[in-house]
Amino acid sequence: MPHDNRVDAYIAKAEPFARPILVHIRDLVHAAVPDAGETVKWGMPFFEQNGERLAMMAGFKAHVGLGIFDGTPMGSGEGMGQFGKITTVGDLPPDNALVERLQATAALIAAGAVPRRKKATPKPALDMPDDLAAALAADPAAAAAFAAFPPGARREYIEWVVTAKQPATRATRIATTVAQSAEGKKFGWKYERC
Repeated sequence: MPHDNRVDAYIAKAEPFARPILVHIRDLVHAAVPDAGETVKWGMPFFEQNGERLAMMAGFKAHVGLGIFDGTPMGSGEGMGQFGKITTVGDLPPDNALVERLQATAALIAAGAVPRRKKATPKPALDMPDDLAAALAADPAAAAAFAAFPPGARREYIEWVVTAKQPATRATRIATTVAQSAEGKKFGWKYERC
């Protein structure tokens, strides 16, 4: 399968130490499962087989994460995925072990036996507080951007505003919500990867 240009761009923007690790993982996935497709989800490269998640990788400031969707738990508390915080290619398990695991996962996918995550119960919508609604209405750009955010992004801002304990804190949070919304920034914009 051809490489996805978005994955090329992701690797190019990664920290210098992470690039060879990400390239190695990518090459290994394609060697193990030649017809695996590439995509980007949640700002990270994913590898798919028949529309199902096969593996993912992510580059951070000081480490790389690798996850294989074979049903084993992700997130050991030490980095994203099942392999801890990877800082060099040498931190990865041996290539043959990763190839075996990727091929076993591809076989599960082909057999329709891929383990599925339980779907999270959606959180109920929160009512828009009057003071936040008024502040957004006073800035049409902020109101339009806020309305265009997905429900979860709007909920994060509303939750943040209504949990303020002091009126001054609430006012500051409303002003920040309006300013960031006007710039098209979701609540956790600082933590989003480009």
